[in-house]
Amino acid sequence: MAAVFPTVREVLALDPVRHGAPRVVAGDAGLDRPVRWVHVAEVPDIATLLGGGELVLTTGIGLPADDAGLRAFIGDLADVGVSGLVVELGRRYVSGVPRVMAAAAERRGLPLVELRRATPFVRITEAVHALIVDAQLTELRAAEEIHQRFTDLSVEGADAAEVIRQAAELSGCPVVLENLSRQVLGYDPAGESAELLLDGWEQHSRRIRPAGRTAYDPDSGWLVTVVGARGQDWGRLLLRWPASGDAPSARSGEPTVAPPTRLTILIERAASTLALGRLIRRDAEGLERQLHRTLLTALLDHSRPVDEVALRAKALGVALDRRHLVGVMVRHRGDDPAGENGPEAGQARLRDLSEAVGQALREAKLTALTSAVDDNSVGALLALPDAAAEDRALSAFAGALRRVRLDAGTGRATSAADPSRLGSGVDPLRGGVGGASAGLIVAAGSGVSSLREARRSLVEARQIVEAARRDRRDLPIFRLPHVGLAGLLHLLRDEPRLQTFVERELGPLLEYDAQHPRERLLDTLRAYLEQGRNKSAGAAAAHLSRPAFYERLARIARILDVDLDSVEASLSLHVALLALEAVRTP
Repeated sequence: MAAVFPTVREVLALDPVRHGAPRVVAGDAGLDRPVRWVHVAEVPDIATLLGGGELVLTTGIGLPADDAGLRAFIGDLADVGVSGLVVELGRRYVSGVPRVMAAAAERRGLPLVELRRATPFVRITEAVHALIVDAQLTELRAAEEIHQRFTDLSVEGADAAEVIRQAAELSGCPVVLENLSRQVLGYDPAGESAELLLDGWEQHSRRIRPAGRTAYDPDSGWLVTVVGARGQDWGRLLLRWPASGDAPSARSGEPTVAPPTRLTILIERAASTLALGRLIRRDAEGLERQLHRTLLTALLDHSRPVDEVALRAKALGVALDRRHLVGVMVRHRGDDPAGENGPEAGQARLRDLSEAVGQALREAKLTALTSAVDDNSVGALLALPDAAAEDRALSAFAGALRRVRLDAGTGRATSAADPSRLGSGVDPLRGGVGGASAGLIVAAGSGVSSLREARRSLVEARQIVEAARRDRRDLPIFRLPHVGLAGLLHLLRDEPRLQTFVERELGPLLEYDAQHPRERLLDTLRAYLEQGRNKSAGAAAAHLSRPAFYERLARIARILDVDLDSVEASLSLHVALLALEAVRTP
């Protein structure tokens, strides 16, 4: 996308300027500077009235007669940042501008142009200003299109991939969406090589340090904005400008020109659309299931008052007041194989699971709110008469769910669902619902005595069911004591606060490794901590001599500003390393 202002080179190509037979006598390396305005001047101290970016037109009649004065005149113009100086020959200078003026302009990199034929300056100013105004109108129209395009995407609930694609299409530049740990969530190379764009992305991204929430980093050429909603940031959206080597600055060798305003507008609107899209929930299920999902979502997201949730649940026949409540989550151990069986396979698989959970609840004679809570999991909030019934109810539910799935696998489905759909693509359970050989995992949160605490139980169950995917044990029900630290961190890997913790603890070391990839200090720290802070064992594990290992540990301590002999500091770093592995593991 072209910049708002024309360059000196483009101004020289205009007909009124070409009529004057222009000739560049100095500073041709600066011909791609933008021209913000055109100013006619015939006095030597005009620099004090300029703000930078002007193309100065003069006949030279008021310029100094001595060499020192001419040098000072050129120096003042260069200091204030004018785009160039155009001198019409014939009134003060006949055959050409003085050599001292040309030499001073060349030394300061200021374009100096002679007009060898008389040309009305008003025609030049009119042509350039018309070009600038037209470009600004084009910019405004582009900004309007950006607003309209992303408003439509927000209303349609477009996914992140579509938002990124539209941003790349409107800008003509590569666009990347990353999380707080510099992991790529989505990208569009805008016709360039995706491999080159993403190669070593984490290390490259850590070197992009814009000053502000939305800012341009001239060293890397990336325009960056933070993505988040409701005060919680969860990623960054980056747009590379210039997109390729055809930008003016790339040709001239000057520092990268800042992107036009419309690109800043574009990336901010795209980030807002991404943040809004993360908040949008869709559900194409039946009305009753939609109501169940609405109430479960309200408990999870605090989107409705608890009293209203209780009232609406009671109207559905699920009494939640004065009950012992337990959050339960059920999901397949493996991810949705939609890519293998078609785009609708995942929806059918989740629908089958929802029906199986509903049938198991009915067989176990349990009262609950139940529905799918995301693309892979089905949740339930059990309403029990008292805490003493918790273990018995969970065992009954797990056994009923196992029977439903076994019957579905053998063609003897006892649920009201279509047996062929229930059994499609799912192996029968052979060692308990949560076992290593099973297709499903069931997890339960801690029981609570108040609906206001129900969210804690549901969130705990969701965390446990995700963490249990890494556990190969044969358990009918996974509870919180079964989840280790690594599993807990794995399920929290998308949590911005965990990613922020990793950056706070390890960020300087990660940045150092990005700049010195051969040293791999992170691996040294990992070896030290995994060997229980035994330096000799750590050196052996890292395949380093003890002096080299000790020197690296000292360097790590300086970079992170920590005492590696401190148990508390080492524990914090070890947790951060485990969290980093969880973030980097799909």
